[in-house]
Amino acid sequence: MKIVCLGGGPAGLYFGLLMKKQNPAHEVVVVERNRPYDTFGWGVVFSDQTLGRLQQADAPTAAEILQSFNHWDDIEVNIRGARVRSGGHGFCGIGRKRLLNILQARCEALGVELRFESDASDGDFPDADLIIASDGLNSRIRQKYAATFEPDVDLRQCRFVWLGTTRLFEAFTFDFQETPHGWFQAHAYRFDEHTSTFIVEAPEAVWQAAGLADMDKDDSIAWCERLFADVLQGHRLMSNAAHLRGSSQWIRFPRVVCRRWVHHNGRAPVVLMGDAAHTAHFSIGSGTKLALEDAIELAQRIAEHPGHLSEALKVYEATRSVEVLRIQNAARNSTEWFENVQRYAHLPPEQFAYTLLTRSQRISHENLRERDRDYLDGFERWWERRSRRALVSADAATDAEVVTAADSSTKRPTPPMFTPYRVRGCRLKNRIVVSPMAQYMARNGVVGDWHLMHLGARATGGAGLVMAEMTCTSPDARITPGCPGLWNDEQQAVWARIVDFVHTHSDARIGLQLGHAGPKGSTNVPWEGGGMDTPLAPDHPVGNWPLLAASAQPYVEGVNAVPRAMTRADMDRVRDDFIHATKRGAAAGFDWLELHCAHGYLLSSFISPLTNHRTDEYGGTLANRLRYPLEMFAAVRAAWPEDRPISVRISAHDWVEGGITPDDAVEIGRAFKAAGADMIDCSSGQVSADQKPVYGRLYQTPFADRIRNEAGIPTIAVGAITDADQVNGIIAAGRADLCALARPHLANPAWTLQEAARWGYEAMQWPAPYLAGKQQMERLFEREKAQAAQAAGASAPREMGA
Repeated sequence: MKIVCLGGGPAGLYFGLLMKKQNPAHEVVVVERNRPYDTFGWGVVFSDQTLGRLQQADAPTAAEILQSFNHWDDIEVNIRGARVRSGGHGFCGIGRKRLLNILQARCEALGVELRFESDASDGDFPDADLIIASDGLNSRIRQKYAATFEPDVDLRQCRFVWLGTTRLFEAFTFDFQETPHGWFQAHAYRFDEHTSTFIVEAPEAVWQAAGLADMDKDDSIAWCERLFADVLQGHRLMSNAAHLRGSSQWIRFPRVVCRRWVHHNGRAPVVLMGDAAHTAHFSIGSGTKLALEDAIELAQRIAEHPGHLSEALKVYEATRSVEVLRIQNAARNSTEWFENVQRYAHLPPEQFAYTLLTRSQRISHENLRERDRDYLDGFERWWERRSRRALVSADAATDAEVVTAADSSTKRPTPPMFTPYRVRGCRLKNRIVVSPMAQYMARNGVVGDWHLMHLGARATGGAGLVMAEMTCTSPDARITPGCPGLWNDEQQAVWARIVDFVHTHSDARIGLQLGHAGPKGSTNVPWEGGGMDTPLAPDHPVGNWPLLAASAQPYVEGVNAVPRAMTRADMDRVRDDFIHATKRGAAAGFDWLELHCAHGYLLSSFISPLTNHRTDEYGGTLANRLRYPLEMFAAVRAAWPEDRPISVRISAHDWVEGGITPDDAVEIGRAFKAAGADMIDCSSGQVSADQKPVYGRLYQTPFADRIRNEAGIPTIAVGAITDADQVNGIIAAGRADLCALARPHLANPAWTLQEAARWGYEAMQWPAPYLAGKQQMERLFEREKAQAAQAAGASAPREMGA
């Protein structure tokens, strides 16, 4: 087989040597347009996991690389004069030029032909059996066959410059410096005995405002030296990009994603590899790591399918593209974090560093414990002191009392999810919320024994706050005939019975969510008739009722009834219904109130431009569309006791072009904060049947993160949160203040008690009749942990600060 690698970077060289090693009869040619030692980077970083793969693929190359590596375990975060260090991350750095030299020498030793200063294309090798397009980020081969590869190149928001320094860093160091124009950050790590990589990065607007776009190269480097003088400790910054002039050394990172990696043109197949196929931001690892792993994967697939190259390429593309996309998704999270340092810079240094370490969602709370138990224990103690200090300050207690209660080096620190939280006069024992979940078991708006069981079981199951499902303010405010209401004395009395049970038999708090179905009303319960969101049949015993909305637009055209666009009289009547229901909720003893402004229901129909087409003062701009929901909030707040909190549930993303976006959600959060809301419950979607949500683990948490840290109002994260490790990470990182879980609580009313036992939090209070179960569950989980640790042997793979 004749193999031609177009591009003599790590991907092309490594694939070439692996194929020559696999079969010395292969004719392998690596073609590079630059000279042998031309390279414009400094050092590259690998994880310990990548080193293991290199060892398996070609031991001599791995041994040579290992001899040249500088290894370190720690990440250090510097901000505002504070330094936070975490260990156990397992990095290796090597100079890019040294790496290329090693790969070139190994290629030559195996008989790979290296051609430098040759500007070739795939058409120059008509006798080739396989063409590898390893020609880098600006791949001409990728562009030539763009119709096949369908590349998507996303130019990210930050400018960065790749520099070097003689300051030898003992840890992978992130240094943050604030300027009058905004934040700059440096990513620094040692890669040989003399030099460290030093990448300086800032958002485009900050970079422009600082004047760097107008500086020449030497002046901008000198500017960076002054800015990062403390961390450089007298050492200079150096550039090895002599071919660049002015500000052209500052570039924006292009995220490259290709739909396909293989092009068949009737001759030799052309395969993308390395940066030609994909890129991942330098903050999570190196493109070099991905390039080498591409080469290993393709060589393995070819070995597995001798004589069947097409099948090998198909398997390679299918398997490798999925793995790369997983890393790219984590890299995207990391990229966005560094693009928005301003969002998190207000956090205390301890929390800021934790947020950085967990930014990609690939490193979790417990994974940090595996890497560096002392670091995480120290962080949890800091978090516990801070949480209790915030709690007791409202009770006029002193800091000394807090330290006495929480600061003990011999006491296991309380995990963040189990720390208490106070809103106004409502104290929650932990950060877990049982999300409001529609049960559709009411009759004429009256709840019964089902709701007593449903809410009572979850209150005794350990959650700090149990939310009742959306409760409607009038008969025509219901979604279905099975929805609960709060418009008469009978309903109020039954709710009071449930609230009394929760308060008597648990230390949980219970919340009431008030809402109006609007255009999504008069529909079947999910397991009857045509199913969810389908209108009641004409002969239904209850009968359909007229609908109201911001505009005369049905939820689903041709399926749902057309609502009446609300008049001022309608607005006044519905507002008064909410006021009356609010007063009834207070009288029933609810601890918390939530105003439902999400999911396409009545108040949501005003907020979203997809459903609000009004031309009066309640339509048009976002401020106008918020006018009626804010009027409603003001009325409800005035009717609700001052010492009890009110949250607002919103759809932070409509998932439809032209609808509400996360940027809008921040403004919505600001508006409700100004109106006096205590917290925003950050859901999304369900406004339009045309929605295309991007589901995934914690997929709505970024909305809670943005609203909390940009609008400055506490938030509840909800959506695909399933375990305590995730909850601890969300709370500890300041992405939200509470976490609401729905489906896990449907499956297990005692989810919170179970997670406390799973993670060894023995201080969790259980109902007295269940204490025997607590002890057994704790023993079983301890046994499982011991068995898992024995089976796993080595610790989890390390990845770069991800």
